[in-house]
Amino acid sequence: MDIETRLAELGINLPAPAAPVAAYVPAVEVNGLLHISGQLPFREDGTIVTGRLGQDVDLAQGAEAAKRCGVMLIAQIKAALGGDLSRVERIVKLGAFIASTADFTDQPKVANGASELMQAVFGDAGRHARSAVGVPVLPLGAAVEIDAIVAVRPL
Repeated sequence: MDIETRLAELGINLPAPAAPVAAYVPAVEVNGLLHISGQLPFREDGTIVTGRLGQDVDLAQGAEAAKRCGVMLIAQIKAALGGDLSRVERIVKLGAFIASTADFTDQPKVANGASELMQAVFGDAGRHARSAVGVPVLPLGAAVEIDAIVAVRPL
């Protein structure tokens, strides 16, 4: 399956990869694994989905925010691989951080927004291990942040 074709079929336009907001790099490839730094939920207009689940962001909005993180993850993967998404062998793991109130317990349902995107784009290679953790606050007030580990084919 051609990933670019699949993205087009899904109506997904990859944005320019977000620049780091602190002292880190967006991606590091080592020993066949590509580690992607945490990505925030940028809307298509460039604004960030902010707020906390269980307070001012509902479950559907949270899942959409996670999907937006997933779109940015794919943009970062593409940039790190010199534009060649065919090098992706497997999405190994996603780490989802969800800004939420102490009584909100649906973090896994929020993270599904990104998980389902990876499976839709990469097929079976998009099935992955995952963590979904509630946190009190995220950078820039983001509702969700997600990082990834991706197995890649050598050049």
